[in-house]
Amino acid sequence: MSIVPADERQITLANWRQHPQMEWSYRNVRELLPTANIARSSTPVALPRSLGYLDDIAFEDVKGETTTVADALRSTYVDGFLVLHRGRIVTEWYAHGLTPDAQHLIFSVSKSIAGTIGGILTGQGRLDPDAPVVRYLPELKASVYGTCAVRHLLDMSVGIRFDEDYDDGEGDVIRYRRAAGWDLPPPGAPAIHLRDYLGTMRPDGQPHGHAFHYVSPNTDVLGWVYERVCGMPYANIVAENLWGPLGAENDAYITVDSQGAARVAGGICATLRDLARFGEMMRNHGVSNGRQVVPGRWIDDIRKNGNADAWSRGDLVMVFPNGNYRNKWYTVDRDRTAFAAVGIHGQWIYIDPAAETVIVRVSSQPTPMDIELDRMWLRGYAAIASHLAS
Repeated sequence: MSIVPADERQITLANWRQHPQMEWSYRNVRELLPTANIARSSTPVALPRSLGYLDDIAFEDVKGETTTVADALRSTYVDGFLVLHRGRIVTEWYAHGLTPDAQHLIFSVSKSIAGTIGGILTGQGRLDPDAPVVRYLPELKASVYGTCAVRHLLDMSVGIRFDEDYDDGEGDVIRYRRAAGWDLPPPGAPAIHLRDYLGTMRPDGQPHGHAFHYVSPNTDVLGWVYERVCGMPYANIVAENLWGPLGAENDAYITVDSQGAARVAGGICATLRDLARFGEMMRNHGVSNGRQVVPGRWIDDIRKNGNADAWSRGDLVMVFPNGNYRNKWYTVDRDRTAFAAVGIHGQWIYIDPAAETVIVRVSSQPTPMDIELDRMWLRGYAAIASHLAS
C-alpha cells in the first residue's frame, strides 16, 4: 500500500489536483476517493516487445527551438510514456513513482472509453444512438437532456448551459466536482449527489447538434444510459465488454460518488500498458487478440464522420483547427489519419493507423490545459510516428 505523505505534505481533497501533490495523487486516487473496480482479464495477454531507441528524435518545442523525445519527457511533467509500433512495445518510460503495474488517473481519456463502449452496446443491439435520452432515463425529462438524443451526448453537441472552465473556483466545474465527490462542499452547504446534479442541467438556447460544446456531465449521463440498458454498474460494463476482451493485465478502477454513481467523464485510473492495449485495439479496427471487440463500422464512424461545421463553431477549435469529434474521440486533422483520446493535465492516447503507431502519455502537468504544450507534443507524436513508419 502506498504511504500518504505526513504533516504539512499531507494530500487531501483540498490540494490533490495541485502541483506537486498531483505527482503522488494521480497514481494513488484510490487512497483519496471511493472507487469501483474494473476487473482485469481472466486471460491476460502480454504485449510483445521490440525495443528501439527514440530518445534523439527531434521536434520543435514551445519556444520554436529544437528538443528531443528524451528532453521533452523530462521537462514537461510526464509520469509515463509508452509507444507501440505494429503492436510491439518500442519504448516505455516512467517517472515520479509511477510503475508498470500502477494505475494513473486519465481524466477525459475516460470519455473515449465511454464512447467506445457505446459502439459495443450498439453492436449488441442494446443501444440506439439516435434514440432520445429519455427513452432510457425518463427521470431526466425536465432537464436539458429531456430533448436531446444519445447521439448528442456522444458527440458533445447538447445545447446546454455549462461552462467547462477549470480555473473558475466558483463556476460550473467546481459545483460538478463537488457533486461527484472530487471536492468538498462549502461549510453548511447541502449535499448534492452526481445524478441529482445532472437533473439540474438546463438549455442554453442553442439547438442540439448545432455546435461542439465540451461539457463533462454529458458523458456521465451517457454512462447512466449504459447502466440502464445493461442492468449493471458502469465498472462492470467496462470490465465485461472491454478490459476482459482486451486481455488487460491489471485491474483499472473508476471514482464514484457517495451513492456509487461513477464519474464516467473523467474518473478512470489504469496502467499505461492496458491503455496501450486499448489504443492498439482501436488502431486495428476494433480487433484485439483475434476477436472483434468493437464493431469495425463504429471505428469507421469515428474516423470518417462527425460534424465539421459543428466543430468549427465549437469551443476547442483552437486546439485542432482542422479537427473533428465523433463518439468521444478527436480527429487531430481531417487531412490525416491520426485520432486521439485526450484528458486534462496531459493525458493522451494518440493513434496513427497509417504509421501503425500508438502513443500513450500520462502526466502531472500543473495546468489543466496548456495548448502550446499540446501542440508541441503533437509535433513530437508525429515525429515519432514518421520515424517508425520509415
